[in-house]
Amino acid sequence: MAPRGKQKPVKATADSELKSQPKASTPNWPPLDPLVPTDDLSIDTVLDDQILVIRNLFTSTLCKNYVAFLSSLPLTTTPGKPKRGEATRVNDRFQIQDASFAKMLWERSGLQSLVQRPENEISFGGRVLGLNPNIRVYRYRPGQFFDQHYDESNKLQFGDDSVPAKTTWTLLIYLTTCEGGETAFYPEPATKKERAPDPIIVGLEAGMALLHKHGDDCLLHEGKEVKSGEKWVLRSDLVVPR
Repeated sequence: MAPRGKQKPVKATADSELKSQPKASTPNWPPLDPLVPTDDLSIDTVLDDQILVIRNLFTSTLCKNYVAFLSSLPLTTTPGKPKRGEATRVNDRFQIQDASFAKMLWERSGLQSLVQRPENEISFGGRVLGLNPNIRVYRYRPGQFFDQHYDESNKLQFGDDSVPAKTTWTLLIYLTTCEGGETAFYPEPATKKERAPDPIIVGLEAGMALLHKHGDDCLLHEGKEVKSGEKWVLRSDLVVPR
């Protein structure tokens, strides 16, 4: 939940991100192969009902294949000066509406099986329908970062039946490791009597998926500055019925 009395810096909306990028054709995404068997994957909790990780969702070979492919896409550098109410973000990105790829990523990677396991007691805000077709690619080079912000929930019409839906959790799939670039979460603000607790730091692991709750219950968080190397990320969101 956003700290009371503090203005929420927010990410750029999907519409404004699309307007800043030249219209792109749908990429010919590489196949999701090879993959780790779903039975060998698990959802690990970093913070209850807030932050989860899935290690080895992508194999090292698949990560390398995707980085090589994504490097060929027409990435756009974010504006250096954010609009009022937006957090400072300095990176290169690509964005596309691609329901077919979102469906492939949801069904083939093992995400669907993991999220919908009967024994899974994690609340994702409803029955998860799949992944947001708004696919984003982020590249952070040395000196680039994403300042403290909250991720918003977005409403959409989902699937062939145009089901009224909304996003509830952010999905980030890290494709590389680098020096710096960690995601830092800030669970509680400082008070007059107590200092703020130490942030929760999620380091980069190539092939690891990070899921964190967004919308009204989103934790303040940031993408730390990359010191050396490159940080490549695939981004989507979990979608549930409204």
